Amino acid sequence: MAVDAARFRALFGSFPTAVTVVTATDANGRPRGLTCNAVSAVSVEPPLLLVCVHRNARTLAALRHSGAFVVNVLADGGQDAARVFADRSEHKFAGVEWVPSAHARGAPVLVDVALAHAECVVVRTVEAGDHWIFIGRVEHAESYPRPPVLYHRGTFTVWDAQARQVGSPP
Repeated sequence: MAVDAARFRALFGSFPTAVTVVTATDANGRPRGLTCNAVSAVSVEPPLLLVCVHRNARTLAALRHSGAFVVNVLADGGQDAARVFADRSEHKFAGVEWVPSAHARGAPVLVDVALAHAECVVVRTVEAGDHWIFIGRVEHAESYPRPPVLYHRGTFTVWDAQARQVGSPP
């Protein structure tokens, strides 16, 4: 017997994950985006990653239309952006500084809150349960010297690599 939705969410809420905002442009050239922690590396040769997007997400149509996206990995200070992009508002980009991607068909790169970003072109989509999986070839990527923000059991945490973690070896 499969686990129920609540237990499944609790299971994956136990995994500390990076917080990302996946962006694309819609058929009218407007920026779209959503907070996403279902992001994973797929391959180094060629450089591929995947993002999983719920079938009811407002950004889904933009991803399908544009065939490209940017994964913006959030840094400390990006917690408010994560909350805004998790909402279903039409005005998510109002208070966020961004520039259009040169490698992902104009998808927004969130310049002021990113730890890193990957500009991707979709090479495959797969329907899986209540989500669509987008596999993207990374055309361009950048990273910045900022501390990451993680999400764990409903809470944002800033990772400090210099701090000693409880239970870590000396």
